[in-house]
Amino acid sequence: MNSVKTYTLFTDHDVYLFKEGRHYKLYDKFGAHSVEKEGAKGVYFSVWAPNAKKVSVIGNFNNWNHKDHILYPRWDESGIWEGFIEGLTWGTLYKYAIETARGEILEKSDPYALSWEQNRQAASLVSTTWYEWSDQEWMESRWRQNSLKAPLSVYEIHLGSWRRDENDPARFLNYREISKKLVPYVKEMGFTHVELMPVMEYPYDPSWGYQITGFYAATSRFGSPQDLMSLIDELHKNGIGVILDWVPSHFPGDANGLHRFDGSYLYEHEDPRKGFHPDWKSHIFNYGRNEVKSFLISNAMFWLDRYHADGLRVDAVTSMLHLDYSRNEGEWEPNIYGGNVNLEAKAFLQEFNTAVYKEFGDHIITIAEESSDFPMLTKPVHDGGVGFGMKWMMGWMHDTLDYFKEDFANRKYHHHKLTFASMYMYNENYMMPLSHDEVVHGKASLIYKMKGDEWQKFANLRTLYVYMFTHPGAKLLFMGDEFGQTGEWNFTQSLDWHLLNYPVHKGLQELVKELNHLYRTESAFYENQFDQSGFEWIEADDLENSVYVYLRKGEKRDDALMVVLNLAPRVLDYKIGIPAGTHWEAVFNSDDEKYSGSGVDPVILEEHYEEWMGHQKSMTLKLPPLAGIILRQKKDKKYKLHRIKHKR
Repeated sequence: MNSVKTYTLFTDHDVYLFKEGRHYKLYDKFGAHSVEKEGAKGVYFSVWAPNAKKVSVIGNFNNWNHKDHILYPRWDESGIWEGFIEGLTWGTLYKYAIETARGEILEKSDPYALSWEQNRQAASLVSTTWYEWSDQEWMESRWRQNSLKAPLSVYEIHLGSWRRDENDPARFLNYREISKKLVPYVKEMGFTHVELMPVMEYPYDPSWGYQITGFYAATSRFGSPQDLMSLIDELHKNGIGVILDWVPSHFPGDANGLHRFDGSYLYEHEDPRKGFHPDWKSHIFNYGRNEVKSFLISNAMFWLDRYHADGLRVDAVTSMLHLDYSRNEGEWEPNIYGGNVNLEAKAFLQEFNTAVYKEFGDHIITIAEESSDFPMLTKPVHDGGVGFGMKWMMGWMHDTLDYFKEDFANRKYHHHKLTFASMYMYNENYMMPLSHDEVVHGKASLIYKMKGDEWQKFANLRTLYVYMFTHPGAKLLFMGDEFGQTGEWNFTQSLDWHLLNYPVHKGLQELVKELNHLYRTESAFYENQFDQSGFEWIEADDLENSVYVYLRKGEKRDDALMVVLNLAPRVLDYKIGIPAGTHWEAVFNSDDEKYSGSGVDPVILEEHYEEWMGHQKSMTLKLPPLAGIILRQKKDKKYKLHRIKHKR
């Protein structure tokens, strides 16, 4: 006798939207939900398996027997199986036993489960996302922090290796334990947001979370859904936004996951040229299937809705948009126009961006990790764009790191690697990433990418950070880079926090903290960061001296900051053109002794009425070696130009 009773949470309109690919809150319907039927409490289950002969619920409540609790197929050809099992409660372990058209019995975890086990079986748990939030003040005003006219400085974190238990380094800290250490640290360092590498359930630690099996489940490595919510809640209450890495690009082939879910190619594309990723040995979603689009867009909504995420950074967008990504000739099929753009993936991303911005408005932001020159990624969908809020500026990252690896004598031959970004930096809304990808797989840590002896390496990295924080665009820095982690990132252990006992590392950390402060408080650095009126080159072509000079401008006429980069290891008296009627004072020096610099003071040696660099006035500034200097325009209206002389 079947122990499952008929029950449904679906209306006809729900099913219609699901089949049309326009149901964006499927998490309210699919999965396991605690309900009451005719006075009896239990759990309602529903799953999409249109090609299955039979679907039953198995678990610790029936000794994993697939004959006792058989779900009912809906009559509307939706492929949805559902039913109510009396007496089950939160914490029940379960899977779906799916009998395929060929008679196989597949044991699958619930694609909509809110929690998964941490073991080989990886069963789903009947769970809940109920949580009593206390971040209302943040949620009501967060549009200001996510605005394109606000400073956006992101600290990228892998929760499993930011910190471990000091007494048991093999043990992960719980989300709540992490919160006690992470929240005050991020707040003190001045980052506006954190970006969490995937917190959705994944089976394989070396994937860092990018091979997801439980798209709706907070990974139980670090605790319950409520524990993760508590971490996000505390970040919000301390004025820190939360961006989540989201991976709609692919999924692994684990037997209990989405692959061949009902014995057919259900979630993945049937054609391996579109459905299998040759590099990652994973499976690519079928973006042309309406039910899959509903699954994915609902998943994005879920994290923004239930977990109060402030943004989603979408992983591997390049692989989604290009049919020939990582494929040789003959291994991919052109689109209907003969090109290499995956039109279905592009349409999906447009629908995703349209849906989440319609639901949440400017309270959230979407960010594309995209390394090609795919056009109009951050332009509105109604103008033909893809609709992202921002895009990672991968070209800037590659050119910058290539430059800082160069010998000092050779830098003049690579001078324009640091100016090239100004040719395209307003084509999109860019975020400048120095992410985890740059400190793994033999690429070396950031500090060991720098050229020279130890002092020069740290001086180079300090100056790189000045360049990054004063360049137009949002910022992203991977954990450990703020204090000069010497080893490559190792996901199996904590960062090397003991390095902060050494002055050079502590000094670098202090510099990042101060740059965050300047970025957040100096409106010239962020008000026009996506507008070409906010940037002006004063000197971009001094190859011989390896010096760069530029202005950053706010919306007010006299709101301007000057940045001078000396990327040679020597002190230089340097003449700079300045706009008429302005005068300047140094407010930041990366060579300051408090950052473990040499302590050369960037004093203004002389001011001139002499035209220079296309400006009517000029000044001579002492430039410290391998240093970034920030000067602020003085506000004293009574100031009169006079010649300033210092002994040299």
